[in-house]
Amino acid sequence: MKFPIHLLLLLLGFLSCKTDSQSPKDSYSYDIESRLDSLGIQLPPVKSPVANYVHVVQSGNLLFLAGKGPKDESGANIMGRLGEDMDVAAGYHAAHRIAVAQLAVLKDHLGDLNKVKRIVKVKGMVRCTDDFTQQSQVINGFSDTMVKVFGQKGKHARAAVGMNALPGGICAEIEMVVEI
Repeated sequence: MKFPIHLLLLLLGFLSCKTDSQSPKDSYSYDIESRLDSLGIQLPPVKSPVANYVHVVQSGNLLFLAGKGPKDESGANIMGRLGEDMDVAAGYHAAHRIAVAQLAVLKDHLGDLNKVKRIVKVKGMVRCTDDFTQQSQVINGFSDTMVKVFGQKGKHARAAVGMNALPGGICAEIEMVVEI
């Protein structure tokens, strides 16, 4: 009996596909939670949004995370204007704190950060003076954190733009798209 070639190709394709039964940790050579610990990153609790939106929307295997502003370790908003009362180092730290907040949202939504396949796209908005031109150096605080946590899978496409004003006077806001 001859086996139809199209069925054989279909079977071979099926057998070579990655299945959902694989552990999410299989995509990393380390555990993301352990990596956070080694970096000294403690995720804050995720609070309900204060307006008519949600923290994350899932469409297929993509997560669209709402913009987050920076909060210090005590939970207070980090406010200011780059080029006026904040320097690049302070902005970088604020962007790092936004990364921590976005990681908390991901953890809350997924339950396991090892499910993150890739950080796809980041949009960073920096509240700054008209002559401030170092927005990308500020948003590096976010990008560098994603790479420290997820390795090469943390590298992403990005925009870093200046804004005249941001909600409540926060110094930056960052949104992102994540593949799971």
